[in-house]
Amino acid sequence: MKLKITNGTIITPYRYIPDGTVLVDNGKIIAVQQGDMDFPDSEVVDAKGNYISPGFIDLHIHGGGGYDFMDGTEEAFLKIAETHARYGTTAMVPTTLTSEKEDLLKTLDIYKTAHQNNLNGAQFLGMHLEGPYFALSQRGAQDPRYIRNPDPAEYEEILAYSDSIARWSAAPELPGAIKFGQRLRQKGIIAAVAHTDAIYEEVLEAYENGYTLATHLYSAMSGVTRRNAFRFAGTIESAFLLDMDVEIIADGVHLPAPLLKLIYKIKGADKTALITDAMRAAGMPEGESVLGPLHTGLKVIVEDGVAKLPDRSSFAGSVSTADRLVRTMIQMADVSLLDAIRMISATPARIMNVENKKGSIVIGKDADIVIFDQNIDVKKTIVGGRIIYAAPENQR
Repeated sequence: MKLKITNGTIITPYRYIPDGTVLVDNGKIIAVQQGDMDFPDSEVVDAKGNYISPGFIDLHIHGGGGYDFMDGTEEAFLKIAETHARYGTTAMVPTTLTSEKEDLLKTLDIYKTAHQNNLNGAQFLGMHLEGPYFALSQRGAQDPRYIRNPDPAEYEEILAYSDSIARWSAAPELPGAIKFGQRLRQKGIIAAVAHTDAIYEEVLEAYENGYTLATHLYSAMSGVTRRNAFRFAGTIESAFLLDMDVEIIADGVHLPAPLLKLIYKIKGADKTALITDAMRAAGMPEGESVLGPLHTGLKVIVEDGVAKLPDRSSFAGSVSTADRLVRTMIQMADVSLLDAIRMISATPARIMNVENKKGSIVIGKDADIVIFDQNIDVKKTIVGGRIIYAAPENQR
């Protein structure tokens, strides 16, 4: 349980520590400094001059490696966690799609057992329920059969059924959505605006009543709109104006470079989290795939680094991995490596209220660490002080 990670450049939220060493004991970081340190009886990990970074935290993810969290199996949960660990993800928030209540409850049941048995992949930080309380006009690839307004009888049953829900995304303009946000805040669950046609006044009211996060900014949400000749600010502008956290699919496809730069300029690294929003095809070859449950989901085609509807009229999901997000922000948005890493480690840790134990390489925190080179190619992934992924020797 003792690990010495040495001979690398340590990335902190605000600076680099060259020729750094990190000591780990019993899953926790116990020392961080420049130069070598004696640590008897420890396993030595030579970073070989590469970066020693806090592990990547993915707030919004649906699948990978050919699996989806809505497949209804524990195997799906575990394989997704293992797949994304290969790309530097050390913690994730498994995400559902709009569905029947019974399917949600089943997924929450599976999460419980998978969480206990997840030994070889990225850790789970609780479930994210994406829907079913959405605006039909902004459904994106969500199944319209299951989209509905917030129903207190339904969501109270779900909230009473499971304590594994960490966040819940909804359209704040729907009837009952404000009371829903208030209830989530009472339960300590993060409420997020998503798949919405809300205007500023509606988002402001939602923000005042518990909605603190914008789910995949720009995707499936309103911008400036006109009603009876008058212009109204939409959800996108509201997220910029309010002191609201935002998450972005930084795969380089969902958002072009100018929008990535605009978000970074306005919100900054401390208010912006990078997410994959990945579906089952992440980490898989391009071709045909399925969004959502394997047997009842939506058929899609993966090409150009993104999932599309079969008629190619719209994107149908991301196939990104966390390393790609960091690479995109550096190469397309001109963001520094320090800020790109903060957007996928310290910032999501704060949003998920786990900053006291995750998100940075600091004494006392969990030893969730990723080693990568200048191209953000992952060499090793360490979760809780355990090496759960090591690149093949010819790729190190």
